[in-house]
Amino acid sequence: MGLRSWWEHQVLPRMVDVALSEATSRRWREMVAGRAEGRVLEVGFGSGHNLEHYPQAVTEVLAVEPIDLAWQRAVRRVEAFDRPVRRVGLDGAELPVESGSVDTVVSTWTMCTIPHIEAAVREMHRVLRPDGKVLYVEHVLSPHDRAGSIQRGVQPVWGAVAGGCHLDRDIDALLEAGGFTITPLTPRPGSDRFELVPFIAGEATPVG
Repeated sequence: MGLRSWWEHQVLPRMVDVALSEATSRRWREMVAGRAEGRVLEVGFGSGHNLEHYPQAVTEVLAVEPIDLAWQRAVRRVEAFDRPVRRVGLDGAELPVESGSVDTVVSTWTMCTIPHIEAAVREMHRVLRPDGKVLYVEHVLSPHDRAGSIQRGVQPVWGAVAGGCHLDRDIDALLEAGGFTITPLTPRPGSDRFELVPFIAGEATPVG
């Protein structure tokens, strides 16, 4: 195992668990996972922190998670969940799920990292039922020139140490370009021109 692979597969999952622990992410997970229903596809399952926030309206969770260690760290949460949870794939851009078979896609701090994000958005659109939805929380590009320039400036270093994470993606725009209509669940960045890592949450529904 090379240094980069060791970092991304052994160290980074543990760091993400701490950075996005219940103490820091509960409000966001409740806002997003709490709106899920039916058959859920979670892209970027991690170690399963969203499970305790899914309501009883969720009947099954299909987990897409590329890192084996993260899935292993999810075992206790999966066992405590009273509905089926299956790991179905490794790559959000190639979902081994039937078209039109999912009620809700959930993505929490994941679309920032998927290498082929446009393909992943197309896959989300494909697997959703016509009345389905994508629920997401992500960090995004600041609309302010100075903060946005800083994000773009540090991106090469940040991406290298953070597993390919992008500080400078416009997630709403990517979803809209992929055939979704956005309903914001939080105000979009705008008032704080010095906010370097603005978070957003939203619900995206397929068009056509």
